[in-house]
Amino acid sequence: MNIGIFSIAKKNLSRRLFRSIAISISVMIVAATLFVVTTIMSSVQSSLSRATARLGADIMVVPKEAEVNARKLLLSGDPSLFYMDKSIEGQVRKTEGVARASSQVFLKTAEYKCCATGNMFIIGFDPKNDFTIMPWLSTMSKRNIEANEAVTGMAVTIYALGSKALIYGSYLNIIGLLEETGMKFLDDSVFLPYEAIEKMRENSKSKDVKELNFTNGQISDVLVQVDPEYSAERVAIFIEYNIDGVKAIVTDQVISAVRKQLFVLIRSIIIISIVLWIMALLLIGVIFSMIVNERQREIGLLRAMGAKRSHIFKIILTEASVLSAIGGIAGIAVGGVGLYLFKGFIRSSLSIPYLWPSPLEYTWLISFCFILSMVTGLLAVMYPAAKSMLMEPYNAIRRGE
Repeated sequence: MNIGIFSIAKKNLSRRLFRSIAISISVMIVAATLFVVTTIMSSVQSSLSRATARLGADIMVVPKEAEVNARKLLLSGDPSLFYMDKSIEGQVRKTEGVARASSQVFLKTAEYKCCATGNMFIIGFDPKNDFTIMPWLSTMSKRNIEANEAVTGMAVTIYALGSKALIYGSYLNIIGLLEETGMKFLDDSVFLPYEAIEKMRENSKSKDVKELNFTNGQISDVLVQVDPEYSAERVAIFIEYNIDGVKAIVTDQVISAVRKQLFVLIRSIIIISIVLWIMALLLIGVIFSMIVNERQREIGLLRAMGAKRSHIFKIILTEASVLSAIGGIAGIAVGGVGLYLFKGFIRSSLSIPYLWPSPLEYTWLISFCFILSMVTGLLAVMYPAAKSMLMEPYNAIRRGE
């Protein structure tokens, strides 16, 4: 007997449209939940790793009273201004276990007679000692940064590469855009050499603009790379012991704390996802068991006409595969649209570095969720499908009358 398995499965699904829709929706819910959770997990992990690598610092030294603001700055990127004496940089550099040290100064643009835009975070750095901006810049332009030049994070969309930025009476050429990291501290900032900061301070005094109130002998933080023979925690203790009034923040500890918080949150979501998955398995299994019982006469007639047990088994699996594929695709689409529409809300709610996955990562995530959707449907119908192929033709026809 020549049986068109797919055509029979298609007709069966169309005849029981409401049940078919219910099964697809259950798979869709599982797929959408899984896609959203895995995408957020992948995004946060990727962003934390990339941001830590881009920052390049094992320790961040800040004024003791600014510890809370500094931690928030690292994670949420909200502009925060705090200062300490520049001599601290030299003291940090002399501390045992410190391999490299580079200072930074934080400024913020004002809206009145100052700059082309307000509330923009400015980070001044020393090109000679810097290991956060200069390594990236040297690979892109093969030269140093001048006093009339600046580099911006990828999220600073107001300035394009090659354009000029007006900041405190000085026009600065934008010569580079930092690769996006998901860390607002890097992505939403404008980076200037100390020479540019000093030039801006002088211009703001002489020109008809808001004066930049900043003392030349101040810095905001000192980024530290630790000697490989020392642990960052140990060097942080040395710094705090030798230098009064500072707090040495180990960046890995900040990231680890974030990962622990996320683990608790994600674990709860995963538990909910597992419960939904089990419920979907049971729902699909029960519905297909009902369908098999209702179609005993049909199954018996197919067997009597020459259909093999494997044909009956394949028909049930085909129906489940079609519904699972539809539900999986719909779930991934719904999850993707939800992530896109609420991406701003997700980033602000998490208040941590968050970077959207690359196209390759999206491909892996979509493939994983789709495969799991298919597996969900196929696992759920294994028992009903096995039960259907074990039916004897005569008994199935009699019971189905």
